[in-house]
Amino acid sequence: ILLTSTSEVYGDPLVHPQTEDYWGNVNPIGVRSCYDEGKRVAETLMFDYHRQHGLEIRIARIFNTYGPRMNIDDGRVVSNFIAQAIRDEPLTVQLPGTQTRSFCYVSDMVDGLIRLMEGDNTGPINIGNPGEFTMLELAETVKEMINPEVKIVTVENTPDDPRQRKPDITKAKELLGWEPKIKLREGIPLMEEDFRQRLGIPSNKN
Repeated sequence: ILLTSTSEVYGDPLVHPQTEDYWGNVNPIGVRSCYDEGKRVAETLMFDYHRQHGLEIRIARIFNTYGPRMNIDDGRVVSNFIAQAIRDEPLTVQLPGTQTRSFCYVSDMVDGLIRLMEGDNTGPINIGNPGEFTMLELAETVKEMINPEVKIVTVENTPDDPRQRKPDITKAKELLGWEPKIKLREGIPLMEEDFRQRLGIPSNKN
């Protein structure tokens, strides 16, 4: 059984980058904690069944992933920025804008998951792209690549928003022979093309 867990198990990390042996810094009663703690308890149950019943398990801790076919209005930051840029809407950066995320293109993620399933290591193993970007850097990149005319505005942040997020993928490299290949600037145009088709907004670039 594959559990697609999440980097959110690390909470607002006090260790950077995050390694699999870090236990995390999670607020158990915060507005986001149902997600964080739900994934943490799922990992607990997986290992209980693995130890008690010999169930074969794999746990992947997935960091931010993006690519074509994502829901256009799902609230994820890459989807938001690309959809806003295509629609000529301001890019809404949550304050302070210096918080970081690491973005893995979907085909790299799928490759990592397949390698995890085909190997014999239970995990948990971080699967993500260690390239780290602030939210302002991401917004500037999307603006530059998709719509240089669009404005960037700041909005209030959600409570307990992690300040930093970057995977240590040493384990994935050593145990799975995996590391991501597609850089953010290569992945964004592929996602833009898909979003434009579904939104029916062609590019006006020459």
